[in-house]
Amino acid sequence: MFDLKFVREHADELRATIQRQRRDDRLEALDKLLTLDNEWRGLKLALDNLRKERNAVSEQINQAKKSGAETKPLLAKAKAIPEQVKDAESKLLLLETDVKVLLRQVPNIMHDDVPFGENDAENKEVKRWGEPKTFTFPVKNHVELAESLGLADFEASAKTTGSGFYFLQGDLALLNQALVRFAVDTLVKKGYTYVEPPLMVKRPVLEAAMDVNAIKQSIYEVKEAEPKDVDNQLCLIGTAEHALLGMLAGETLHAETLPRKYVGYSMCFRQEIGSHGINEKGLWRTHQFNKVEQFVFTTPEQSWEAYDELFRNSEEILQALKLPYRVVEICTGDLAAWKARSHDFEVWRPTTKSYGEVMSLSNCTTYQATDLNIRYVRKDGERGFAHTLNNTALATSRIMVAILENYQEADGSVTLPAALVPYLHGKKNIVKR
Repeated sequence: MFDLKFVREHADELRATIQRQRRDDRLEALDKLLTLDNEWRGLKLALDNLRKERNAVSEQINQAKKSGAETKPLLAKAKAIPEQVKDAESKLLLLETDVKVLLRQVPNIMHDDVPFGENDAENKEVKRWGEPKTFTFPVKNHVELAESLGLADFEASAKTTGSGFYFLQGDLALLNQALVRFAVDTLVKKGYTYVEPPLMVKRPVLEAAMDVNAIKQSIYEVKEAEPKDVDNQLCLIGTAEHALLGMLAGETLHAETLPRKYVGYSMCFRQEIGSHGINEKGLWRTHQFNKVEQFVFTTPEQSWEAYDELFRNSEEILQALKLPYRVVEICTGDLAAWKARSHDFEVWRPTTKSYGEVMSLSNCTTYQATDLNIRYVRKDGERGFAHTLNNTALATSRIMVAILENYQEADGSVTLPAALVPYLHGKKNIVKR
């Protein structure tokens, strides 16, 4: 979230963003926040003056005692001030609690090019690449293919763990690892630092990364025998993005070392509560999956150049795998509060005859960094909050779905993308053994 100083100085820009989103609730929150901010500043000034008066009265009492003057009125005044200070501090604390709640309802300032739309149905398609393959035989979905080839067991995982989990076996498990190595190698060659992050983070990191509703719908909290306070509550990560963001919390980065570019691999865990849920058997939507994530910290002037680079990285990966895809820009009504701009990359699925999201690119500008106090400093001493950007390199489960369905053959085997053959010891196709 932004800090009060930023909201105060950019109130008109924030109001314009909210009006473009047509979110009356957010506009009401902003107006109430600005009102409370004025009240807070008035109360803070009064509190500071009380403290100054307390010090002044103490000095007057000392002087009066030294000179033999009457101290009774001064002592009465000194006795009353602590209660006034305590009352003002209590009111200030309550105000700060209300302010923090409202701050989390104020969205990021959107990029000027974000298209208008009421909901995800109005996200704007900006590009397509590749022609979907024409099949001369009835296509199978990835579950049918994986089970017929003996590559996955969804029934066993239902027994051991529940729905939304899976066992990968043989060549499909090896394909999963091949995809991880392929994505990591692609980005390491571009100068990204490889990171394997913790699979759990503290709740404040998540609150900086996303909003409360998103946390409730997707994040698993770790229950402990002795519950910790909220700030130390551990949660399973829904993406390596969360841990990579928190990795530099509280740090001031030298501007000349930016951008800092990371590629992180991790298992990810999501509850998937909501209208979509876990409503189909298979690998497309699951509670646990493997994901390679890109994360970049920049100065403000580097921010959109980095966004374009992350965009190109997604295209390079999908084109190397020769998977037909399209790119959509997220519209005003579907853009998450913490994002300034976002694009989704969607692959073609011949079984559903539609495109499905496999990568999500976002620029969060200073919204996340402010919350975690991640700053940059220039050689001349100028300081500011860093910009943070993230983009999926690939989530292996969804890419495996796309490969199985797009590369299937009439005999039930699956040809492998040429880019992955070196990672599979020369294996060019998957057949039933």
